[in-house]
Amino acid sequence: MHAARELQGVYDENETRFLCAILFREFFRYTKVDIHLRKHDPLASDGVNKFIEIIGQLKAGRPFQYAMGETEFAGRRFRLNEETLIPRPETEELVEWVRESSGLQAGDRLVDIGTGSGCIAIALAGSFPDAEVHGVDLSAGAIRVARENARLNNVTVKFMERDITRHEEREWPVYHAIVSNPPYVRLSERAAMSDRVLLHEPHRALFVPDDDPLLFYRVILHFGQHHLAPGGKIFFEINEALGAEVIALLESAGYERVESRRDLFGKERMVRCEKRK
Repeated sequence: MHAARELQGVYDENETRFLCAILFREFFRYTKVDIHLRKHDPLASDGVNKFIEIIGQLKAGRPFQYAMGETEFAGRRFRLNEETLIPRPETEELVEWVRESSGLQAGDRLVDIGTGSGCIAIALAGSFPDAEVHGVDLSAGAIRVARENARLNNVTVKFMERDITRHEEREWPVYHAIVSNPPYVRLSERAAMSDRVLLHEPHRALFVPDDDPLLFYRVILHFGQHHLAPGGKIFFEINEALGAEVIALLESAGYERVESRRDLFGKERMVRCEKRK
């Protein structure tokens, strides 16, 4: 099989089989059963060319989601490029926590800070159609992708190209919930990461200095002191190694009802807090 030969040493056998099943579904409309029952059928040449092109990109180390130009998140499809992080399963769990416990009412406002592809903001806009959802990112390229994703998913989100570290320079409304999956990987942790991530995903959305790993949490908490309604909630995704430090920061900044949550893998990945009423 072409894919098995080309991807040997890049993906294991099970991963290759899984990726091929996706490609056959996308390019030939084959189910997993069709792959076996119709293995001797001729394939459309345009689909074969696309298949070979994607396999070539995977062999070169490009992440599958970037090679395809899209991914699935929270039951929706999102376009991606290398200006935007690839959404992770733990971020879906963060979205579900917001859905369960944000208490958003009709007319309330929510902002997703560091929105990237817009996956968090768009998923939540779909869950709270009567709320006003905003998404903020420093990257113009990411904002373009996020706006396109909102259109494709038929939801309304106001996306803004803004630098949250300079939030004092802008006018902002009052929000009732803030959600963020900010950069939180320390530069010293790069050695443990795969080239598939390091060579393709945007470093500005991943890394923070070792001497200030809570930079963006501190900035967002300060933003919340001025632009979060009393009783409003903040939800963060966090570095599993820094849970205690993030919790201490939230408490020292004057927020209450601080709570952490582990993901499906048992890692401390999310925290939530509330602004005093």
